[in-house]
Amino acid sequence: MKILQLDKNHRLIAEQLSAKGFLIEEDFYSSYQEILEKIRHFDGIIIRSRIPLDKNFLENAKNLKFIARVGAGMENIDAETAQKLNIKLINSPEGNRDAVAEQVVGMLLVLMNRLFISSIEVKNGIWKREENRGTELKGKTFGIIGYGNMGKAVAKRLSGFGVEVIFHDILPNLEDEFATQVSRQELQEKADIVSLHLPLTQESKYYVDGKFIAAMKKNFYLINTARGEQVKSKSLIEALKAGKILGAALDVLEYEKPSFENLNTKNPDLQYLLESEKVIVTPHIAGWTVESKRKLAQVIVDKILVNFS
Repeated sequence: MKILQLDKNHRLIAEQLSAKGFLIEEDFYSSYQEILEKIRHFDGIIIRSRIPLDKNFLENAKNLKFIARVGAGMENIDAETAQKLNIKLINSPEGNRDAVAEQVVGMLLVLMNRLFISSIEVKNGIWKREENRGTELKGKTFGIIGYGNMGKAVAKRLSGFGVEVIFHDILPNLEDEFATQVSRQELQEKADIVSLHLPLTQESKYYVDGKFIAAMKKNFYLINTARGEQVKSKSLIEALKAGKILGAALDVLEYEKPSFENLNTKNPDLQYLLESEKVIVTPHIAGWTVESKRKLAQVIVDKILVNFS
């Protein structure tokens, strides 16, 4: 089988698949149109997010048998068309779930204890203790939206913090020893912290909007390491200003480009989030560790070999 790899990934993908007899071609720079002109010659594609695999692309991929995404989200692929064309979709959420979970906990502790702000102040000669008094995680109720690979890994990490972990998911019977499954309404009544772990779909776009925030009984902290468009920025900013949202840890932003490599634009809402002391922003790096780079790649290789060797 001939496989086209469109993004730079861990070298083990090419090494291990080549050793099993697959022909690997790498093209990290050609445009969508240039890739379109040659895609009919390939049986498989390995991607991250650089090229959108839309209906037009897939219909031109006459011999394509699979698409493997090194990562979790599949929104860059027209899954409906892929299914009609019998193209198998493969992803690797198992590879970076631990990295995502660690960043969720890390960002929350930094946010609740004002560690980032106070560190910058001290480095600039400002010594404030009372103003930087933190809030403990112990005794809080942590609400997870979406209990797949990422959500479960977060719940597991929280097991030693003395928090009650609850979650809401559209699928039933997912409860385990680390978290209790509840309705969305019960989560909104109990949660002190809300963390999003959803795939991006039409249903999950702007999941956290003004209506969702208003339904929260408590003032709360918000964490988003899933997709930027799942939080409506204007609603988030209004809630931050009003004190309904006590703080936000954002690894993803509504303003990201589809490839997740940069921001689309600068505007007043984005500037507010970047400048607010109540907000931590990181550049889409949850799940982006030295270890996860290898694990993501290994999961992809293993799944390709199971299905196509």
